[in-house]
Amino acid sequence: MVDYKKAVAKKLLQINAINLNYNQPFTWASGIISPIYCDNRKSLSDIDARNLICERFVAESERFGSFDVVAGVATGGIAHGMLVADRLGLPFIYVRTSAKGHGLKNYVEGKINAGQRVMVIEDLISTGGSSFHAIESLREAGAVISGMMAIFTYGFNDAVELFANHEIKVSALTDYDTLIDVAKEMHIIEEDQIAGLMEWKKSPREWRI
Repeated sequence: MVDYKKAVAKKLLQINAINLNYNQPFTWASGIISPIYCDNRKSLSDIDARNLICERFVAESERFGSFDVVAGVATGGIAHGMLVADRLGLPFIYVRTSAKGHGLKNYVEGKINAGQRVMVIEDLISTGGSSFHAIESLREAGAVISGMMAIFTYGFNDAVELFANHEIKVSALTDYDTLIDVAKEMHIIEEDQIAGLMEWKKSPREWRI
């Protein structure tokens, strides 16, 4: 039986959509020092990766029951959401990170009717704040949230608790723990680095301070 979480993690590492560097960590815009940097937009340029992600989103969506509309979260979730909507034959909308500065000043672009069930597509879940903001915007537009799917999640406790407290069903195609296992198998990281990598997940803001 194929372990699809590992398959997605391996593909993301192979195309450098996710980079791991324990000895020379990255600095996020938030100031967090991190051994991992994720840019899932690169998966759009790789046909095999793009197809794998779309197929897994479609398969994973069956866990959420039926829904009426697919919504992509700007910007990383827009293209993948559109691919999923096309595959399922459903309408597509997308959610801006901030309201348009002119015209109707929409957060939600596309047609959504009150009461429609919406599946939200994200590329990445970190702290969960931007994803939750998108969901709140959809709810304000009258949507009923069936759930949210993401390509990758770090699995931070803050995000897990945020979605659980607001009764939002979430599923990710792969996650940080799986990624570390796959990176070890691919000899991207060393055995003696794993403990430090897992410490980062527990306390990313305090790591190496």
